[in-house]
Amino acid sequence: MKVGLLRAVGVATAVYGVAVAALPDLLARPSGLADARGRTAPATRTALRPLAWRDAASGLAMTLAPEGPALRTAAYVRIAADFGDAVLLGATLPGRGRKLSAVAVSVGWGALSVAGLLAGRRRWGSGVMRSVEVGPLRVRR
Repeated sequence: MKVGLLRAVGVATAVYGVAVAALPDLLARPSGLADARGRTAPATRTALRPLAWRDAASGLAMTLAPEGPALRTAAYVRIAADFGDAVLLGATLPGRGRKLSAVAVSVGWGALSVAGLLAGRRRWGSGVMRSVEVGPLRVRR
């Protein structure tokens, strides 16, 4: 596990989440959820704020969780949120370009967390026996 990478993703996610909670237009405008003048409807701002707080909380968890199972769990939550965002935003945002951008950004952030979890995870034994750690499990083969 690359703790530094996971912490960096956590900090970036937490900062972005707090920023969007304060200024939902930061997410609404590039997502095509603002009107032609760039204004975001009050209902849209209200709907985006819980999403932003989810990001802030999960990012903070990745930033502060002790190394080990707690950090892995925080990363799994972040990965689920990012890949869930990719599916939902890719299916529902207006315009093909916005959908593709949202999917790329969401999958990209999720992939960074996956990379942080998988980095350094393989431990090779001597001879023909090898062990691989997957999540909290260690499998010998």
